[in-house]
Amino acid sequence: MYAMKNFYNLVMGSIEAGADMIITGAGFSRDIFKIGKEHNIPIVSIVSSASFARLAEKLGAAAIVVEAAEAGGHLGTDRSLRDLFPEIRKVVSKVPLIAAGGVTNGFEMAEMMDKYGADGVQIASRFILSEECSVSQEFKETYLKAQKDDIVTVQSPVGMTGRAIKTDFITRMEQGEDVSAKECKFKCLKKCSYKYCINDRLMASCTGDVDNGLVFCGANAYKMSEILPVKEIFDRFVRDAESLYKEAEEKKAE
Repeated sequence: MYAMKNFYNLVMGSIEAGADMIITGAGFSRDIFKIGKEHNIPIVSIVSSASFARLAEKLGAAAIVVEAAEAGGHLGTDRSLRDLFPEIRKVVSKVPLIAAGGVTNGFEMAEMMDKYGADGVQIASRFILSEECSVSQEFKETYLKAQKDDIVTVQSPVGMTGRAIKTDFITRMEQGEDVSAKECKFKCLKKCSYKYCINDRLMASCTGDVDNGLVFCGANAYKMSEILPVKEIFDRFVRDAESLYKEAEEKKAE
């Protein structure tokens, strides 16, 4: 996250630890592309507009992630993936363009790649409900119980809108309760409203205190109903996509 005060240290620490690539979002850094070239490590930019996508490609991004309004966590746009992606596809031609936000199954993956020209998809929320995901069981249960109306947007102290599942914490905040941090323990953000400590709230939910935490999720998290091994999630995505391709081939043969 470019919004972090220690963004540069996190990047360098990742490189020293042997990261295969750096994926960066929550703001836009020009300098990171120079770092990538100096250390021979690919830089992948998360963008939500054609102008930043064009700039990222020009500066040397190895790939670009188009993150639209259906995504979870901090949001850079209110435009849907199917509205935004074609606009960015027109201006990016030299590097892989990856679609992100609301992709929950292989049918949607195939749609984004075949109909909209995505080179790949980024999927997050579906893997929260994997056996391997390290968040608390309470966090996963919040996903499983979520209905469409439970998924809301909130203001983050980062200065951006975020999408999350409504918890007691969010309800109290909406009712005007003072949920601000009494002290800044982490000093993690370049700019912070101190409305609440996002670090504390995210960690609370991840470790099981969902009532006092923030549970970020994508717009379609309510469509997910079971916890599966990662391999099974991948297998289902592939089967979904292959079934569409098979159906299309059969129609051609008729």
